[in-house]
Amino acid sequence: MAQVSLPTQKFVEVKSIKDGVVRLKDGGLRKVLIVGGVNFDLKSEEEQNLILSSFQNFLNTLDFSIQFFVHSRKINVTSYLAFLKTRQDEEKNELLKIQIEEYGEFIRSFVEENPIISKTFFTIVPYDPIKITAQAKGVMGFFKKTPKKEMQEATEEKDRESVEQLDRRVEQVVSGLEQIGLRATVLEDGELTELYYNLYNPQLIEKKGLEIAKS
Repeated sequence: MAQVSLPTQKFVEVKSIKDGVVRLKDGGLRKVLIVGGVNFDLKSEEEQNLILSSFQNFLNTLDFSIQFFVHSRKINVTSYLAFLKTRQDEEKNELLKIQIEEYGEFIRSFVEENPIISKTFFTIVPYDPIKITAQAKGVMGFFKKTPKKEMQEATEEKDRESVEQLDRRVEQVVSGLEQIGLRATVLEDGELTELYYNLYNPQLIEKKGLEIAKS
C-alpha cells in the first residue's frame, strides 16, 4: 500500500502569528525572544560562578515555565559565491579576475569539507489561558443564553487579557536575562514566520541553496 504524505500543516501546532504573538491550535499563546550569547569558557572561574548563581536566581523567581531553544544550522554561502561570480565577471583586470575565481573555489571547497554551523539562542515564553470545558459551557448555557455579539466581545476581551498576561511574563524574563548580562529581543511577525518556516522545512532551505549554486 502506497503511503500518503501529509502536508506539513498537519504537524504544525501554530494556528497564526500576529502582533508578535504565536497562537497555537490548542489556544495557547507564545512569544519568542532571541537571546545574545556569552562565551562562558572565556570567563574566569569567579565570573562563571556568578553567572550560574544569577541564572539560578532568575529561574527561581519565575512562577511559570519557559523553554530554552538552540537553533543550529549550516551557513549557506551560495549568495556570497554568486556575488563573487558577478564581481569576477565585471572585473577588467585579468590577474584580479583569476584571484577572485581562486578565492571563490577555496571558499566552496572549504565549506564542503568543513561545514560552518551558526547557533542562535531563543527563549519561548508561554501563556495558556484557562479553558472552559464543553460540559461547563453546557451547564452555563442552561441558565442563560448569551447573545452571539456579547459572546464575541467577551472572547475578544479575554484574548486581550491573555496577551497582557503574556507581555508581563515577557517583561519579567527580559529583565531577568539582562541581570545576567544577556540581551533579549522579542521577535516580530516576519522573523517568527521565517523561524518556523526554517524549523519545519529544513530540507527545502537546503535544496533551494543547492539550486542557486547550480544555476
